[in-house]
This record gives sequence, structure tokens and C-alpha cells, in this order.
Amino acid sequence: MSAFTQRARRWYGEGPVQFLVLSASFALAGYAGVRLLEGETLLIAVWFVGAALVHDLLFVPAYALLDRTLRAAARRPERRALVNFVRVPAFLSGLLLLVWFPLITGQVERYESSTALDAGVFLVRWLIVTAALFAGAALCRALQVRRARRSATKLRPPAVH
Repeated sequence: MSAFTQRARRWYGEGPVQFLVLSASFALAGYAGVRLLEGETLLIAVWFVGAALVHDLLFVPAYALLDRTLRAAARRPERRALVNFVRVPAFLSGLLLLVWFPLITGQVERYESSTALDAGVFLVRWLIVTAALFAGAALCRALQVRRARRSATKLRPPAVH
């Protein structure tokens, strides 16, 4: 492998498709940034800096603490696999709560007149989606356990009579 190929793989990934997707995502982010900054540039920049600081100073330590607590609760190695079955639905539910927080908490006025939807249904819908996410994770875990048991019985040698 040539030095150029090694350097290209180190900087751009394994193949041309990954490079094209990465380039397209940067182009889309750049376009969105240019369009977003057409209005109140200073206020938008302050909002982004504030959001980054809140994320890094508040949310990341909270994520780390919760993750450490989950891993500490699952002391045995076979239980540590269960952490992801809590982590993923909790993350998705939290992300939905973060995005739709004003609607879920009922802080939006005049929402019904704009969309003909009652603003009070979002809390119930978010709870249903959260329950479905955790139920889906439990189903995935049950299928994983079932598959592991089947493969364990297939690998067992036949009993000697």
C-alpha cells in the first residue's frame, strides 16, 4: 500500500463512498449554517455557544454519572450487556423530550389554532413512545437470550447412555 493511500485512509476513511458521504454532510452543514446565519447572526452565534457550554458542562457529566451508575448496578459481566438495553431507549426518549419539551410540558400557547391539534396530547404520546422504546429493547433482549440458548443447546454433545 502506498504512502498516499495510507494517508488518504487515515484522513478520509476506508473507501470512496465514505469520503463522498462525509463531504456531502459537510456541504449540507455548511449550507444550513449559511442559511441560518442570514438573520440575527450575533444572537444565533450566542445561542450556539450557550448550547455547547450547557451540553458540555451540564449534560455530559449527567450522562457520565447515569452511565456509571448503570454499569455499577450491573456488577457481573453477563449483566453488563443489559446496560445498552436501557441506555439506547433512554437516550432516544431523552432526545425526544429535549426536542419537543415545550409541547410535552404544555408551554406552547396558540398551538391548537395553528395546527388544529390539541397541545395536551403530546405528554401522553411521548410516554407511549417511551414505553414502546423500552418494550422494543426488552423484546430485542428476549430474542437475544433465546438465540443464545438455542445455540448453546446445539453445541452441547449428545448424552451418553
